[in-house]
Amino acid sequence: MESEVARDLRARATGGIMRKTQPAGSVRIARHRNFVNNTWVDAAATRTIVDPATGATIAVVPECDAADVARAIAAAREAFDHGPWRNVSAKDRGRILYQMAQLVRGHRDELAALETRNTGKPIVESEFDMDDAATCFEYYAGMATKIRGDTLSVPDNALNLTLKEPVGVVGLIVPWNYPLMLAAWKLGPALAAGCTVVLKPAEQTPLTALAFAKLVQQHIPDLPPGVLNVVTGDGPVAGRAIVDSMLVDKVAFTGGTETGRAILRGAADSNLKKVSLELGGKSPNIFFADADLDAATDGALFGVFINQGEVCSAGSRVLVQEQIFKPFMARMQAKTARITLGDPFKRATKMGPLVSEEHLDKVLRYIAVGKQEARLVMGGARRGGALKRGYFVDPTIFVTDNASRIAREEIFGPVVACIPFKDEEDAIRIANDTPYGLAAAVWSRDIFRCLRVVKALRAGIVWVNTMQPCYVESPWGGYKQSGHGREMSLQGQEEFLETKQVHINLSEAPIGWY
Repeated sequence: MESEVARDLRARATGGIMRKTQPAGSVRIARHRNFVNNTWVDAAATRTIVDPATGATIAVVPECDAADVARAIAAAREAFDHGPWRNVSAKDRGRILYQMAQLVRGHRDELAALETRNTGKPIVESEFDMDDAATCFEYYAGMATKIRGDTLSVPDNALNLTLKEPVGVVGLIVPWNYPLMLAAWKLGPALAAGCTVVLKPAEQTPLTALAFAKLVQQHIPDLPPGVLNVVTGDGPVAGRAIVDSMLVDKVAFTGGTETGRAILRGAADSNLKKVSLELGGKSPNIFFADADLDAATDGALFGVFINQGEVCSAGSRVLVQEQIFKPFMARMQAKTARITLGDPFKRATKMGPLVSEEHLDKVLRYIAVGKQEARLVMGGARRGGALKRGYFVDPTIFVTDNASRIAREEIFGPVVACIPFKDEEDAIRIANDTPYGLAAAVWSRDIFRCLRVVKALRAGIVWVNTMQPCYVESPWGGYKQSGHGREMSLQGQEEFLETKQVHINLSEAPIGWY
């Protein structure tokens, strides 16, 4: 029999809460509240959420002010300082995380449908995201009992050791491109460490975070109140309240570089809280003349057009060696023309709408810039016809050099800058000529060349003869203006831990200084 939660999630995915009294053919807009201290509470104001494929309103969510956020932070502070969470064993924390993984797996279809309705991404991609979120919770469920310090050899007659302890109350601020998956990337290690959390999803895409909180409330009674709190609202108000709070010990943020700078300033001006940042990118995808052309062009398109190009690691600069530039571009155009743009719930769709009208306008402005400074190869327009109500943009290819704005600034949409290069030295120079350093890829049959280029690239993630695979076992993060710290893997766990040195004197003799 379908549970209440499953019915609710299915109803939200189709645009509203289903009730027997609802007239046939009508859709009731879902209305949501904040999840604070294991209860659902209203906020100062509300915001409407739209389906980016149609522009229709599908939900109303809280729009928090600073006082609303402060209540959630106070609940997390109380739960960390005085609640039972501090005495929950690592084994039980792991068990709770494993239950979270089971909830995501058990409600995969409903959560994926809700994610697609809210973000516009193709349903097949949303299903992958739910699988990845569950895997992340499973990984950190196992990690909870593996957190350990070290015993250190010191010259005195003493025992010297380190303890690993939770950093405290953490604010988790996640973006709109992978809402639940990126929430899991932060929730998993934070809860495994023993932290309490205030999760703020992006104001455009809060629905799966709220649905997840409801599942947790109804199915994991062992999670104490105040450990998981979810508040919704925009960055300048709700996000800023988290950053400025003297009661928050750490902020983990994924999003734009300018917002990352503002978070660092806010942390410095408040209590010098710890900060980890996963920021923007303008990742080079480098193709040498000896690369397999079919595999390479597939990799170029997947690297930049997956998730409508709304990916921080998107290979949005395609660097191609001069000898193969023309045939490479011909293959790119032919394959791009076959990309199915449309209803994200149709399983054949490979590209859905952009997340919002505001973001659509930004991407179109960049395309207009590109038309002035580069050569447009294909695309370059908003899709009309049957899709005109949604925020659809045709996959767009430019040929340019690395000095153009479209080659240097993060567009975060289905727009690629294709740049020819002469040789290995030239490719490395162009690839590193960017303020970002999140990811890169190199394609060649010459493994010696590949490894030389891997060592020369200033990026936190480098793929060889592929692009975009991502694993919870591997660290994720960038160099330069692409952020601080790492997510996932053992390194991601360390971001939510403090190290305490303990020195135990084994001699009863006086120090003898005086």
